[in-house]
Amino acid sequence: MALAAGLTLRTIRGVIAEAAFRAEVVQGLPGWRDTTPPGDLAYDFRLNDKKGAVRVQVKLQRSKEGRPMPANQALRSFPADLYVAETQKTRAGRKRKNGGSTRPYPFGEFDLLAVAMQPSTRRWDSFMYTVADWLIPSRANPAEVLKFQPVAGVASADWTDDVETAVSWFRSRLKKTIRAE
Repeated sequence: MALAAGLTLRTIRGVIAEAAFRAEVVQGLPGWRDTTPPGDLAYDFRLNDKKGAVRVQVKLQRSKEGRPMPANQALRSFPADLYVAETQKTRAGRKRKNGGSTRPYPFGEFDLLAVAMQPSTRRWDSFMYTVADWLIPSRANPAEVLKFQPVAGVASADWTDDVETAVSWFRSRLKKTIRAE
């Protein structure tokens, strides 16, 4: 029962994070339109401005025992001064034809990762953003995003608290990987 209760709570909080992103971020972006099509997509929002579309996946900063989870509790090699977000699909992981799970995100399914920082800030309007292609690849399959990603609590060279800055990073096509050590 405790596992189901924990998963249910994370699911509900994830839905709240998406609603907060819509209300606090999307609706306040001048010159942008939400053009998200209906359906079960690999991203939560598709936003358009005059330059084109950007696909955003929203995740909630992970917490453990009611406290923000430091990144080094997800992977010991991650820094203790960063937080963590779980970046995998919440639905059951069916097997692909090649034997792999459908839970991990393959690179290319979304453009930006928006992490709701509510567990550490206690505010639903607090997000950190990075470019999806900058995320750390899985060791098992480098074409997939690693399940846990370290997230900065303040703006850095890898993370920003401004969605339009993240969009400019994405559109610059800069190649890099976020800090993991």
